[in-house]
Amino acid sequence: MLSYLQLVSSTFLPRPDEVWSAFVQVVSDGSLFEHMKVSLAEIYIAFFLSSIIAVPLGIFMGSFRIVAAAIEPVVNFMRYLPVTALIPLLILWIGIGIEEKIAVIFLGTFFQQIVLCADVSANVSDDLYNVSYTLGANRRQVITRVMLPATMPGVMDTLRVTMGWAWTFLVVAELVAASSGLGYMILQAMRGLHPALIFVGIFTIGILGLITDQAFKMAKIWFLPWTVIR
Repeated sequence: MLSYLQLVSSTFLPRPDEVWSAFVQVVSDGSLFEHMKVSLAEIYIAFFLSSIIAVPLGIFMGSFRIVAAAIEPVVNFMRYLPVTALIPLLILWIGIGIEEKIAVIFLGTFFQQIVLCADVSANVSDDLYNVSYTLGANRRQVITRVMLPATMPGVMDTLRVTMGWAWTFLVVAELVAASSGLGYMILQAMRGLHPALIFVGIFTIGILGLITDQAFKMAKIWFLPWTVIR
């Protein structure tokens, strides 16, 4: 509305029809799909690697004091390090390819996932453990049939939250020394003073993030039917 009424210059706030025209253009020439393919590959590889290591580590850190004593100090130190400050070192160590983008996303989500999963695991009610042992369950049965089912709904919520952070770190990674990806497309649009294309990149990231979030919600319904969906 502000841009239609010419209260704000379209150089800074494009009109919706300009954003739509930019969207049609990048869809027509296929460049949007190329950037999406690169970004999706980077974020899903990094998020999968982070989650497959962080989730079990976090669950055991929250449930067993010896594991917490061994890794919690390191995790708490690493999670306060600004990942953006590590990007120059990552470029020096592993270059400017996809590996560097994956490393940025991995470092940005890995330690946060450990802490959040540990918190979920630590908050499992002691009554569940006491009842299980009273009924004769052994340690392995308590872990597999009580602890893991009780923690998985919270773990799924943790993955949903940290996936949002992963998208943020993806854009940060692609703004530095990248040659493709949605973050790179936004950066190029800024350099070319093309704000409509910036909005296209932002909306595309938002839509992809929404689709991913809905996928997590559906996975929670299908694989964790005992949980309450809010």
